[in-house]
Amino acid sequence: MSYTTDLIKNVSIAGHGQTGKTTLFEGLLFAGGVIPRAETVESGKTVGDSTPEEIERKISIHAALAHVERKGKKINFFDTPGSSDFVGDVIPTFRASEFVVLAVDGRSGVQIETIKLWRNLDGREKPRGFIITKLDDERGNFQNTLEDIKEKFKITPIPVTIPMGSGASYQGVIDILNEKAYFLQGGAPEKEGAIPEEFAAAAAAAREALIEAAAEGDDDLMEKYLDQGALEAGEIRRGLVEALADHKIFPVFVAVAPKNSGLAPFLDFAADIAPGPANTQDVSMDAGGSRHEFPIDPAKPLAALVIKTTYDQFSGKLSWIKVIQGKLAAESEALNISENKKERIGKLYTCQGKKLEEIRELYAGDVGIISKSASLRTNDTLAEAAGTVNFLPLRLPEPVHSVAVNAAAKKDDDKLGEFLVRAAEEDLTFRYQYNGETHETVISGMGELQITIILDKIKANQKIEVETHIPRVAYRETITRKAGAEYTHKKQTGGHGQYGKVLLEIAPLPRGENYQFINAIFGGAIPKNYIPGVEKGVLEGMSAGTMAGYPVVDVEVKVVDGKYHPVDSSELAFKLAARNAFREAMRHASPTLLEPIMNLTVFVENKYLGDVMSDLSGKRGKIQGQSSVGGGIEEIKAQVPQAELLRYSIDLRSITSGTGSFSVEFDHYAPISGKIADDVIKAAQAFRVQEAED
Repeated sequence: MSYTTDLIKNVSIAGHGQTGKTTLFEGLLFAGGVIPRAETVESGKTVGDSTPEEIERKISIHAALAHVERKGKKINFFDTPGSSDFVGDVIPTFRASEFVVLAVDGRSGVQIETIKLWRNLDGREKPRGFIITKLDDERGNFQNTLEDIKEKFKITPIPVTIPMGSGASYQGVIDILNEKAYFLQGGAPEKEGAIPEEFAAAAAAAREALIEAAAEGDDDLMEKYLDQGALEAGEIRRGLVEALADHKIFPVFVAVAPKNSGLAPFLDFAADIAPGPANTQDVSMDAGGSRHEFPIDPAKPLAALVIKTTYDQFSGKLSWIKVIQGKLAAESEALNISENKKERIGKLYTCQGKKLEEIRELYAGDVGIISKSASLRTNDTLAEAAGTVNFLPLRLPEPVHSVAVNAAAKKDDDKLGEFLVRAAEEDLTFRYQYNGETHETVISGMGELQITIILDKIKANQKIEVETHIPRVAYRETITRKAGAEYTHKKQTGGHGQYGKVLLEIAPLPRGENYQFINAIFGGAIPKNYIPGVEKGVLEGMSAGTMAGYPVVDVEVKVVDGKYHPVDSSELAFKLAARNAFREAMRHASPTLLEPIMNLTVFVENKYLGDVMSDLSGKRGKIQGQSSVGGGIEEIKAQVPQAELLRYSIDLRSITSGTGSFSVEFDHYAPISGKIADDVIKAAQAFRVQEAED
């Protein structure tokens, strides 16, 4: 069955790991009549966690999509991973959703991954709310959690449902909007009833706050509320719809999904109040790189964005697509704007977790799946015609953890590369590339867990043994003073010989200027047609320095004199002469090693601040600044040598009990000397010996 734009809602469930997101997802599908019973994560049978690696580890690794019909509306729910290693599967759901609900554990309050996701949602101006879970636990406390949300995010959370009791006395929830109570039924669907007298005062206070929040959504409603102190039921709903769409309110819900509690009122809210795709926008990008808001509109020609790519053992390649405008039909044709080629759309699906359900069409605002399209990739734009739109790519964080890999058996190298490319296509925060400078295949991701799971999957499914090691750092060499040298390349071979003489002067350049070549020849000592050969020789000499064989940078090279032979000279002879002259000059120019220095930004809870800063000092880091970003989180900016950060994702996880996060990017090269330089040189020499033996 297809749903028109006005009947579609897209809701993403996100938050810190172990807050009960998958259990909530399962409960909503049960409460919505999609599945006959709600399974536990421990059973390995949930709709959300369906892959072997998720079932084995009992955590969400991939985003899952399923839908519920409620009050004639189709509500697409996304279940997302809670670990920062898998944020690449969370971001596409934020792009596809109009409303995000953040799960918060009622025992421990707001945790760091939720704070990081909140900041991401701030950048998107995305409407959002909270679901407080696990209040049936003795440590659960609704009011404390509400205060924690208020403190961490500097907002006024508005309860839409509140709990009746907590711990062993937890009875269910009160729907403040509809003035109903929903009681536990021993695992069966919750039962609607009147609000118990003992909770009447709390419900009345919460309703007053809800009405006031609704009045914020519309100036006329606010005026009426101030005049009369009340709003009618329809006005409250209208005010909430408008206030939520404008990010003026942040609704809070209570749900104890294992006991099927709090699910019905949340589904009603999602159907009635939560923003839908109608009257919302995506973002397109013109040829000049400027951004433009692009309204979701079913009346316009087709425009859609591929938000995710997966590979299924039975169904093959699956392209998740959000239709932004118009309608996408099965067995049709569209233009892939990103590739500028026609795309044949075969079968079209919606899904309930891994179960695909064939459909004929998807309207603007809906999310579905195109199967077995060999050329479609994540971030591709599909449109009816060229020049109409090109959607902004997903805003994904850069990888922070890298390892070098190779197949234990050389015969498996190509096969390993094939599956690493596929993994990078499924998760754009995972990168795979060959580093020609260090002669290593390097994979990068958001953390050790992400990379371990990808490699374990390849080992299990493809029977490839993979070896890993810390990647080599791409050092550089440079000079610190002026020097000169000459070299004559002379060789007799029986016929024409080879002859070329070059005299060079070299001097250091400011850091980052790389290279400058100056032809200072006068009087034809070296004919002009041989000068390109001289420069080629210099560049060859710079490709491997005299200290450790690393590329040479920030050098001015001036060719000042030379000599040629009218018969035996050639461009090759001058290239070889220049290469050796450069190397000789470099030996006399006080060469030094340079190491890459990275800009590091670390986010940690206050209690770990001292330990993290002390660790950075031990890593030769220079602290550039520190500031609070709210929610008890501190931001540290530092410059740290890349060599000290190769295992930083593991180190930071250990220091902060897995709560810290960071981003890193290259800034500049800086000199190193002493024992550090000696160790780098020894390691480079050992590597060259090993390469020669291989």
